Amino acid sequence: MENGKMENRGYEGTQRSRKIEEAEIAIEGGSLRYIKREQDITITAFSGLASEVAVPGEIAGGRVVSIAKKAFLSKKNLRKVALPDTLREVGDWAFAYCDNLQQVEFYLGDVAFGKAVFLECGRLQALRIREKEEAVAALLAAAVTTADAPYLLNLEEAGERAWLAKWDARMLAILHSEDTEGYSKQVLCGEEDYGSTDLDAYTSGRRRVKVRLGMLRLLNDVGLEQSVRQELREYLCAHGKGCGSEETWQVILQEHGDERAYFQLLTKLGCVTEENFADMLADMGEEHPEMKAYMLRYQAEELTRTDFFDSMDLDL
Repeated sequence: MENGKMENRGYEGTQRSRKIEEAEIAIEGGSLRYIKREQDITITAFSGLASEVAVPGEIAGGRVVSIAKKAFLSKKNLRKVALPDTLREVGDWAFAYCDNLQQVEFYLGDVAFGKAVFLECGRLQALRIREKEEAVAALLAAAVTTADAPYLLNLEEAGERAWLAKWDARMLAILHSEDTEGYSKQVLCGEEDYGSTDLDAYTSGRRRVKVRLGMLRLLNDVGLEQSVRQELREYLCAHGKGCGSEETWQVILQEHGDERAYFQLLTKLGCVTEENFADMLADMGEEHPEMKAYMLRYQAEELTRTDFFDSMDLDL
């Protein structure tokens, strides 16, 4: 391939004279460039503006076995990708800097992943394995984003007891770390590279990471030990509305303001009280009407409810 031109052509490889063909195939919303080596297909690049891409398992009589390095790099429109059951390898930075990527679907199998495959994919919500439950998809995505644990990117092990134990160990390591950890490095590097050097903003950002992981784990409560569940509850409530720092409430209001599951989690944990309810409602203002209605129902049914015997005068 020269000067970015794709041609249907073949030539003799230097190793074992394997025939290699380079070509391009049209798909809905764009096209895929690929290399065919005997019966194995490697996707080398995607072109187009599609928000959803389904990579076929077979092209030109060959099996799609790999996604090459940087094949989908910086595709800003991309939100969902479906990969075939023939896939066996995903190269370095294959989906890096896909800012709006939310979901990638795999089939269960032994797939090798390169480095930084999902680097800076901040909106990634699910790495779905079709044969495994939905909770695993959310935890797997968080492993390579919020938790920064690429060693957990293993489709066959994901969701198994040992894998969940490693996921929880990584989460607890972050939870137990000092909020100032890494701050000196950021100051030395300068805010041009790492953002503000304000200590309060930095520590608040660290607590938000802990809150996100804690809430995600509780919302995907599979194989979670009771002691860990209780520790997460205590941390989230300690950073609720009216506490010394309010990152739990801030993350829910600013990032999940219309998602019932997060508000239900907040009330279930006991982080909504008579003391902080009015201030929470005031923070919501005129936005999130459905969640405001949910909160008002919760107040009427739970916060103001008293036990029948508490209302009786039992003084003799």
